[in-house]
This record gives sequence, structure tokens and C-alpha cells, in this order.
Amino acid sequence: MTSARTTRFPGEVAAPGKGGVGESPLRPDGTLKVKGEFAYSSDLWIDGMLWGATLRSPHPRARILRLDIGPALKLPGVHAVLTHEDVPGRKMYGLDHTWDQPVLAIDEVRHHGEPIALVAADHPEIARRAMEAIVIEWEVLEPITDPLAVVADPERHKVQERGGITRYQPVRVGDMEVGRALADVVIAEDYEVGIQDQAFLGPESGLVVPAEDGGLDFYVATQWMHWDLTQIGPCLDLPEDKMRMTLAGVGGAFGGREDLSMQIHAGMLALYTGKPVKMMYNREESFFGHVHRHPAQMRYEYGVTRAGKIVFAKVRIVLDGGAYTSATLNVTGNAASLAVGPYEIPNLEIDAYGVYTNNPPCGAMRGFGAVQACFAHESMMDKIAEAVGLDPVHVRQINAVSQGSKIATGQVVHAPMPMAEMLGQARDMPLPAPLDVADIRNLPGGASQTTHGEGVVRGIGYGVGIKNICFSEGFDDYSTARVRLEVIGGEPVALVHTAAAEVGQGLVTVEAQIARTELGVEKVTIHPADNQVGSSGSSSASRQTYMTGGAVKAACEAVRMRVLALAQGRFGATRGLGLVGGKVVSHTGEVYAALVDLLGDEIIEETREFHHRPTTGMDPVTGQGDSHTQLALCVHRAVVDVDTELGLVKVVALDAVQDVGKIMNRLSLEGQIHGGSAQGLGLAVMEEIQVRDGKVLNPSFTDYLIPTILDMPPQRLEILENADPHAPYGLRGAGEPPTLSSTPAVVAAIRDACRSAGGTVHINRVPVRPEDIIRSS
Repeated sequence: MTSARTTRFPGEVAAPGKGGVGESPLRPDGTLKVKGEFAYSSDLWIDGMLWGATLRSPHPRARILRLDIGPALKLPGVHAVLTHEDVPGRKMYGLDHTWDQPVLAIDEVRHHGEPIALVAADHPEIARRAMEAIVIEWEVLEPITDPLAVVADPERHKVQERGGITRYQPVRVGDMEVGRALADVVIAEDYEVGIQDQAFLGPESGLVVPAEDGGLDFYVATQWMHWDLTQIGPCLDLPEDKMRMTLAGVGGAFGGREDLSMQIHAGMLALYTGKPVKMMYNREESFFGHVHRHPAQMRYEYGVTRAGKIVFAKVRIVLDGGAYTSATLNVTGNAASLAVGPYEIPNLEIDAYGVYTNNPPCGAMRGFGAVQACFAHESMMDKIAEAVGLDPVHVRQINAVSQGSKIATGQVVHAPMPMAEMLGQARDMPLPAPLDVADIRNLPGGASQTTHGEGVVRGIGYGVGIKNICFSEGFDDYSTARVRLEVIGGEPVALVHTAAAEVGQGLVTVEAQIARTELGVEKVTIHPADNQVGSSGSSSASRQTYMTGGAVKAACEAVRMRVLALAQGRFGATRGLGLVGGKVVSHTGEVYAALVDLLGDEIIEETREFHHRPTTGMDPVTGQGDSHTQLALCVHRAVVDVDTELGLVKVVALDAVQDVGKIMNRLSLEGQIHGGSAQGLGLAVMEEIQVRDGKVLNPSFTDYLIPTILDMPPQRLEILENADPHAPYGLRGAGEPPTLSSTPAVVAAIRDACRSAGGTVHINRVPVRPEDIIRSS
């Protein structure tokens, strides 16, 4: 009999209690996080470690004429000062095989905050003083900051040697002349989305430890360990077998940890000094240390009939990717393919551009190109309703896609998509109680007593978001899982090992639920995520439950088949194992005893990869292609109270209807919808990185505002389960769709309130500022 294991791997999480697929067991890390006892990457510590720090550019564009590190090296306690000349291998890295971002600036900086030099010291204060001692002489250059100018003349406005445009993706469907001939009304409008930050609460941090074999052990907070190592290895001139990475506690991500931050820098310092190196950004540096959401400038023109049917759409989307490529290629593709949302439009002319500028680098953020497009196409639906005198819900319903419809790329919606019914459900939800002006906390401005009800008007608005799930455009997206079944302490125990990053979404809980369901054992342990098992892909694109969940399910099925084969070989039958539908079920002591007796000292372990159905790239001329794995919908109805005299907004309700295919864990799912809605609310009314001439003006939570519990209203949720036949358990990724639709719903409600106050409404930019409301009232 195998003896009980009394110790755990570092970072290992035991998933306590019962709870299979469809139930809501509590998160094993939840209590620790609430009590402040969870170990995040910023809590890492090892004896003898040095502190690393990064010197960053104060200019958005400049040449480095002279760089003198001598004064810094003279300070006591400084162990290393490194520049690009000290990079052991390749000096460039980047997502999507672009390799266009320097590890440290080479002769020129292209954005405010670009890394220039590294310091390792005995104490973080010594490292800070050493950075201040580095002498740099600059030739400051005029930054390129206007993305529309780049589109107009990309060769004149070149930030990168490869040109001014990262990607141009057109979409062409039907005949625009025919569409124009059918239109009774033509509506055109410009829209703009500001720069939103992921604003995760745990800043970039990690620890890198030199190993005896000349390699490095990384303990970092990231979203995709294997792709990190693909970029790190060539830069540090280390082979894969000399790099080991273990996921440290992640304090949120939302796309901001897809790109590298401190990983290569800490690795350089650790190799150079031969000592462990810890790096930890403060909040200001974090704003410079990761990418943000792409700001967008968009032009939409729709032709509609008097009955409200859209007959053509002409769209231009310009996404500002900043100085380096990051995820701009794929964000631009997403924006192009989802530019007109979940609506059937027979004639389309869409042009989407991703461009380089000297503005802050932008990349992945929750919603990934669809957020920007959603604000514009939902605003256009409201303008259509107003122009033809129809209800905004009805206009959406008569143009809605459904199963069998085609989206802009020609891809057929292969799974149920009851959008018209979802809109009706959102509209029919009970409305919140009328405004009670007796309690000033209910009013816009709250306890600041800006109003006692004068000039406060209520508005209602709707938004629909459609989001692609998993990676798209022909990417061979897969995830790997290893599952072990053995007897420990007289009980069958499953160990699930993946490289999937738990970034706060509750993945470790779902992994355990799947193992309990597929194997029928109660005790499931989640191995710490590391690169000692195959890649699980990125914790992004709402893909991990679909992909890693699919891999865990497949590995469990393989283990189950081994158990059945063992039983048949030993007993000639499946005696007492409680096999139901081919599954091992062990809810009783008798069944447990049979399974324990069967396994004995034997360990059954299986590793499986899970791949989603294949996709194709978008045609470079027409944009057509079966480019997405899965599509998911969310509908929001927002209710707001607006002080039209002061431009203040209070969101009273933000109710949602979402189709998730299969509820894996209702508690975690509701948290995802709440969180996505909160980020959408933030983009609607408060969150924006302020940039002037390429410089970030508000790199702090004092000046960059995010919603708090006082800003989020109660939410009614209607969760539908229309199974996707191609997905494990029929599920649909659920984390991103609510981020899309919540923003336009809130803005639509603000417009409705201003209109009710008798204003001429022109609110076409998010976040909405008080002066926008005052101008519209």
C-alpha cells in the first residue's frame, strides 16, 4: 500500500470537499486570498537574493547619445549594472514571432518608460539610487502620436523599420452599390475608445534563481509559461532544458501578463551575478511595464430601411498599438471580423488597421479588439432606432444572427445563438425601484452632496457583445494535462498536473471538478503549474476551461479506461466498481474499498493533449474565413441616474443575460460576469490612461480610476445553457463577453437620460466625461 504523502509541492493546492461539474465547490485559494495569507509573486523571498531594478526612459522618442554606468557601479552594495550590450543572446523578443521589442533600448527609445538599463543590489533602495546615478545624454525627437496620420501616410510616420502599419485587414461582402440603393436612411458617425489599463492589483514581480546545471529556475506571475520561455531562452542563450518555470501567485492579469515584463531582466541579472534576483515593480512602474488596451478611432456608416433592416455597413477601425507589435496583429484581426457585431448585414466594407506610434505599447486585454468594435456597433444600433423611430431592442432583434447565420467573415454560426430571445429576457427583467432622493448616497455624487435630486434623470440602455473564444485564424491551439490516480492513506486520490495559469479565474477549481466527475473520486489535488508538463496555452481568450478543461477530461478518460482494463484483467469483470456509463463512480465506502483493492500500490498516470476544431486565417483581401473556434454572446441592460447639470453618473443596475453552453461552476461563473461587467463599466465612465505627446500623465491609482464596490450596482443575471456540440461538456467560454456589452449599455443609458432631459445627444467617446454629458443636456 502506498503511504500517505504528508508534504505538498510548493504552491500545490488541495481541492477540498465534493463537487463535480455543474456544482459550485468553493475555490481552494479563496479563503487564503480573503485573509491575506495567499503567497503572491511579490511575496517571494530567498536568502542571499539581490534586488533588481529597471531604468526607464523619460521620453517617448529619443536617441541615446551617451550612456555612462560608471557612477552607479561605484555605489556600495551594487552588484551589476547591465545594458543591451550585456544581453547574452538575441537582443529582441516579442509575441506572435515578431521579435521586434529590444530587451533593453539599443541607441533609441520608442516609448515613454522603455527599459534602458538594469541594476542588481543588496537592497531595493540601493538599486534605486544606482539607477539615478546612471548618466544619459539624449537627443529628444518629435514623437509620432497620431494613428490616423500613420494610416494616411505610413512611410512618413515610421516608428518601426518595418513601416507604420502593423496589420491591415479588410473585409468585403456583397455589393456596396446594391446596399446603398436599398437604403432609405444612411447614418454615419465617428467613435473613439481611450486607453484602458488592465489594472491588476498584483504588480509585475518574480524571482529567478541560478541552478547548479548553469540554468535558471523562474518563479513568476504570467499567463503562459511555455511561450515566456520560448522568448526568454534565445535572449539568455539558454536551451529549454536549462530553464524551469513555476507559476508564482498571480494577482490578476486580464491580458497584461501575456507579454514579458521582468522575466528576461531578472534572468540576465541572475546569470551575471550568480545570485538569486527578485524584481518587483511599484504601481507607477507597472503602468509602464505592461501593455494596455488599444485605443481606437472608428468611422461607421450604415444604410437601413424604414423597417430598421441594415442593408450595408462601411467601417474603418484604427487601433493604436504603440511602439511594438505585441498582440496587435491578432487584435486587428478580431476587430475586423467582429466589427459589425452579431448582426446579419448583406453588404460590408470593413477596413481595420493596427499601427505603430510612440504612444504606450498596447496588446492583449480582456475583449481583445472586440471591445472597441462593440462600443461602436452598439452605438450605431441605437442611432438606427432613433433615426427610423423604432425600439432599440426591436432593431437589434430584427438584425440578429442566429444558428445558421453568417458573421462578417462568412463563418457560419454552428451552435444555438438565441440572441433575439436573450434581448427580450433582458428587456423584461424587473427594473430597479425609482430614485429615492431622501438618501443622498443614492444620488450621482453620493455623500459629496453635489445634488439633492435637482437635474437628475434616469436612463435605460442596452448592449450586445459577441466574442470569439480560444485562439483564431489557423493557430493550432492546444492544452496538455497529466492525471495520476493512486491510493494514498487508504483512499483513491487524483493528481491533476497542467501548465495552465490560475490568474484568479478559478481554473484550479474547475480542474478538480472535472477530475471528480470523470474519475468518481472525491480527493483531487492540483499540482503547481510549471513547465514540467506540456503547454496549456495562455490564460486568455476565455479558453482555459474549454482547452485545459478538455485536456483534463481527456486524461481522466484515459485513466478511467486503464482502470477498467485493470479490473477486467484481474477479476474478469468490473466487480463492485460502480461503473455507470463507463465511468468509475465511487460515492460509497463499498465502492471506495473496491477501487482501493484494485489499485493497491499501482499508480495509473496518463497525459493527453486537447485540440479544438481547426480554424482558418482571414483572406487578406476579402477577410473571409472560418477563423474562430467558438462565438459567445452577452446582453446587458443598464439603468443609470445622471446629473445632467454636473455631468455625474450613478449606475443603478447592470443586468445581464449570457449563454454559457454549460454551467461548470455557477458561483465562479457569476463572479466572471460580475467582474467583466465591472471592467466594462470602468471603461464607460472612468478608466483612461491620459497621454499627452506620448507621455503618460496618470500612472497611479490616485489618478487612474477603477470601479470600487460603491460604483458597482446589484446585478440580475440570466444564465442560459445552449450547448455547443464541439466543446467539452457543451460549454462556452464566459470571461470576456460581459466586458464587451456592459460599456455600450451604460453609455446608451447615459444618452437616454440626456435625451429625456431634452438635450441634443452626441456622446461618441469612452470613457464619458462630465463635459460630454453637459454638452449633450
